[in-house]
Amino acid sequence: MEIPTRKKCFQIIRNVGMMDHIVDHSIMVGNVTLCLCRQIKPTTPSLNVELATAAALLHDITKTRSFETGERHSDTGGELLRTLGYPEVGDIVRQHVILDCCSEDTPVTEQEIVNYADKRVLHDTVVSLARRLEYIQDRYAGSYHLKDQIAVMWKMTRTLEKKLFRRIPFSPAQLSDRVLMDIRFL
Repeated sequence: MEIPTRKKCFQIIRNVGMMDHIVDHSIMVGNVTLCLCRQIKPTTPSLNVELATAAALLHDITKTRSFETGERHSDTGGELLRTLGYPEVGDIVRQHVILDCCSEDTPVTEQEIVNYADKRVLHDTVVSLARRLEYIQDRYAGSYHLKDQIAVMWKMTRTLEKKLFRRIPFSPAQLSDRVLMDIRFL
Protein backbone atom coordinates (compact mmCIF):
# COMPACT_ATOMS: atom_id res chain seq x y z
CA MET A 1 0.00 0.00 0.00
CA GLU A 2 1.33 3.42 -0.95
CA ILE A 3 0.63 6.25 1.48
CA PRO A 4 1.83 9.77 0.67
CA THR A 5 4.06 11.38 3.28
CA ARG A 6 2.97 14.65 4.86
CA LYS A 7 5.39 16.43 2.54
CA LYS A 8 3.90 14.67 -0.50
CA CYS A 9 0.36 15.54 0.68
CA PHE A 10 1.27 19.23 0.72
CA GLN A 11 2.91 18.90 -2.69
CA ILE A 12 -0.34 17.45 -4.07
CA ILE A 13 -2.30 20.25 -2.37
CA ARG A 14 -0.07 22.87 -4.01
CA ASN A 15 -0.26 21.17 -7.40
CA VAL A 16 -4.07 21.32 -7.49
CA GLY A 17 -4.20 24.92 -6.26
CA MET A 18 -6.36 24.30 -3.21
CA MET A 19 -7.68 27.54 -1.69
CA ASP A 20 -5.91 28.59 1.52
CA HIS A 21 -9.03 28.37 3.70
CA ILE A 22 -9.62 24.79 2.49
CA VAL A 23 -5.99 23.95 3.28
CA ASP A 24 -6.50 25.35 6.80
CA HIS A 25 -9.67 23.26 7.19
CA SER A 26 -7.85 20.14 5.95
CA ILE A 27 -4.98 20.66 8.37
CA MET A 28 -7.41 20.86 11.29
CA VAL A 29 -9.27 17.76 10.08
CA GLY A 30 -5.85 16.09 10.04
CA ASN A 31 -5.20 17.23 13.62
CA VAL A 32 -8.57 15.88 14.80
CA THR A 33 -7.94 12.63 12.94
CA LEU A 34 -4.54 12.22 14.57
CA CYS A 35 -5.97 12.93 18.03
CA LEU A 36 -8.74 10.36 17.55
CA CYS A 37 -6.34 7.77 16.10
CA ARG A 38 -4.00 8.13 19.07
CA GLN A 39 -6.90 7.41 21.43
CA ILE A 40 -8.40 4.53 19.44
CA LYS A 41 -5.22 2.75 18.28
CA PRO A 42 -4.59 0.92 21.60
CA THR A 43 -7.96 -0.88 21.28
CA THR A 44 -7.85 -1.19 17.47
CA PRO A 45 -4.31 -2.31 16.53
CA SER A 46 -5.23 -2.66 12.84
CA LEU A 47 -5.90 1.08 12.60
CA ASN A 48 -3.42 2.66 10.16
CA VAL A 49 -2.68 6.13 11.57
CA GLU A 50 -0.55 7.21 8.60
CA LEU A 51 -3.28 6.24 6.15
CA ALA A 52 -5.95 8.10 8.11
CA THR A 53 -3.92 11.28 8.55
CA ALA A 54 -2.87 11.40 4.87
CA ALA A 55 -6.50 10.96 3.83
CA ALA A 56 -7.57 13.68 6.26
CA LEU A 57 -5.09 16.14 4.77
CA LEU A 58 -6.28 15.29 1.26
CA HIS A 59 -10.00 14.84 1.90
CA ASP A 60 -10.98 18.10 0.13
CA ILE A 61 -8.37 17.84 -2.62
CA THR A 62 -10.83 18.67 -5.43
CA LYS A 63 -13.14 20.96 -3.47
CA THR A 64 -11.65 24.16 -4.95
CA ARG A 65 -12.38 23.07 -8.51
CA SER A 66 -15.82 21.79 -7.52
CA PHE A 67 -16.94 25.38 -6.96
CA GLU A 68 -16.68 25.89 -10.73
CA THR A 69 -17.55 22.42 -12.01
CA GLY A 70 -20.32 21.47 -9.58
CA GLU A 71 -18.80 18.00 -9.27
CA ARG A 72 -19.10 15.92 -6.12
CA HIS A 73 -15.68 16.59 -4.61
CA SER A 74 -15.62 13.43 -2.52
CA ASP A 75 -15.94 11.28 -5.66
CA THR A 76 -13.51 13.27 -7.80
CA GLY A 77 -11.02 13.55 -4.95
CA GLY A 78 -11.09 9.80 -4.45
CA GLU A 79 -10.60 9.23 -8.16
CA LEU A 80 -7.72 11.71 -8.38
CA LEU A 81 -5.87 9.99 -5.56
CA ARG A 82 -6.47 6.60 -7.12
CA THR A 83 -4.92 7.81 -10.37
CA LEU A 84 -1.95 9.20 -8.43
CA GLY A 85 -1.28 5.72 -7.04
CA TYR A 86 -2.99 6.04 -3.67
CA PRO A 87 -6.18 3.94 -4.00
CA GLU A 88 -6.62 3.31 -0.26
CA VAL A 89 -6.31 7.03 0.49
CA GLY A 90 -8.72 7.70 -2.37
CA ASP A 91 -11.29 5.30 -0.90
CA ILE A 92 -11.24 7.17 2.41
CA VAL A 93 -11.52 10.52 0.63
CA ARG A 94 -14.48 9.18 -1.37
CA GLN A 95 -16.26 8.35 1.90
CA HIS A 96 -15.50 11.54 3.84
CA VAL A 97 -18.97 12.97 3.19
CA ILE A 98 -21.08 9.81 3.36
CA LEU A 99 -19.76 6.45 4.54
CA ASP A 100 -20.51 3.31 2.56
CA CYS A 101 -21.51 1.70 5.84
CA CYS A 102 -21.17 2.18 9.57
CA SER A 103 -21.82 -0.48 12.15
CA GLU A 104 -21.49 -0.03 15.88
CA ASP A 105 -20.32 -3.63 16.25
CA THR A 106 -17.23 -3.49 14.02
CA PRO A 107 -13.73 -2.16 14.69
CA VAL A 108 -13.24 1.54 14.02
CA THR A 109 -11.96 2.23 10.51
CA GLU A 110 -9.86 5.00 9.00
CA GLN A 111 -12.88 5.98 6.88
CA GLU A 112 -15.01 6.47 9.98
CA ILE A 113 -12.41 8.59 11.75
CA VAL A 114 -11.82 10.92 8.79
CA ASN A 115 -15.55 11.19 8.11
CA TYR A 116 -16.22 12.11 11.74
CA ALA A 117 -13.26 14.48 11.99
CA ASP A 118 -14.54 16.40 8.96
CA LYS A 119 -17.97 16.69 10.59
CA ARG A 120 -16.40 18.28 13.67
CA VAL A 121 -14.37 20.98 11.88
CA LEU A 122 -16.05 24.18 10.71
CA HIS A 123 -13.56 26.13 8.63
CA ASP A 124 -10.46 25.62 10.84
CA THR A 125 -12.15 25.27 14.23
CA VAL A 126 -13.35 22.19 16.10
CA VAL A 127 -17.05 22.64 16.85
CA SER A 128 -19.89 20.49 18.14
CA LEU A 129 -21.84 18.27 15.78
CA ALA A 130 -24.87 20.50 16.34
CA ARG A 131 -22.97 23.62 15.24
CA ARG A 132 -21.56 21.88 12.17
CA LEU A 133 -24.99 20.51 11.20
CA GLU A 134 -26.47 23.99 11.51
CA TYR A 135 -23.81 25.32 9.14
CA ILE A 136 -24.29 22.50 6.62
CA GLN A 137 -28.06 22.94 6.65
CA ASP A 138 -27.73 26.70 6.12
CA ARG A 139 -25.22 26.28 3.32
CA TYR A 140 -26.28 23.15 1.44
CA ALA A 141 -29.88 22.21 2.23
CA GLY A 142 -31.48 24.40 -0.43
CA SER A 143 -33.06 21.48 -2.24
CA TYR A 144 -35.48 18.92 -0.87
CA HIS A 145 -33.25 16.06 -2.07
CA LEU A 146 -30.22 17.38 -0.16
CA LYS A 147 -32.27 17.84 3.00
CA ASP A 148 -33.05 14.12 3.00
CA GLN A 149 -29.37 13.22 2.36
CA ILE A 150 -28.24 15.54 5.14
CA ALA A 151 -30.72 13.97 7.59
CA VAL A 152 -29.44 10.47 6.78
CA MET A 153 -25.82 11.61 6.99
CA TRP A 154 -26.31 13.18 10.41
CA LYS A 155 -28.13 10.21 11.84
CA MET A 156 -25.14 8.09 10.80
CA THR A 157 -22.72 10.67 12.23
CA ARG A 158 -24.41 10.62 15.63
CA THR A 159 -24.19 6.84 15.66
CA LEU A 160 -20.55 7.09 14.65
CA GLU A 161 -19.83 9.55 17.46
CA LYS A 162 -21.21 7.06 20.00
CA LYS A 163 -19.10 4.28 18.48
CA LEU A 164 -15.89 6.32 18.58
CA PHE A 165 -16.31 7.78 22.04
CA ARG A 166 -17.04 4.41 23.66
CA ARG A 167 -13.31 3.83 23.03
CA ILE A 168 -12.03 7.24 24.11
CA PRO A 169 -11.49 8.40 27.72
CA PHE A 170 -13.00 11.87 27.13
CA SER A 171 -16.31 13.18 25.82
CA PRO A 172 -17.11 14.69 22.41
CA ALA A 173 -17.42 18.07 24.15
CA GLN A 174 -13.76 17.79 25.21
CA LEU A 175 -12.43 17.04 21.71
CA SER A 176 -11.48 20.62 20.88
CA ASP A 177 -9.35 20.99 24.02
CA ARG A 178 -7.68 17.60 23.45
CA VAL A 179 -6.84 18.47 19.83
CA LEU A 180 -5.35 21.80 20.90
CA MET A 181 -3.31 20.05 23.58
CA ASP A 182 -2.05 17.51 21.00
CA ILE A 183 -1.07 20.27 18.56
CA ARG A 184 1.14 21.92 21.17
CA PHE A 185 3.16 18.72 21.43
CA LEU A 186 3.63 18.04 17.69
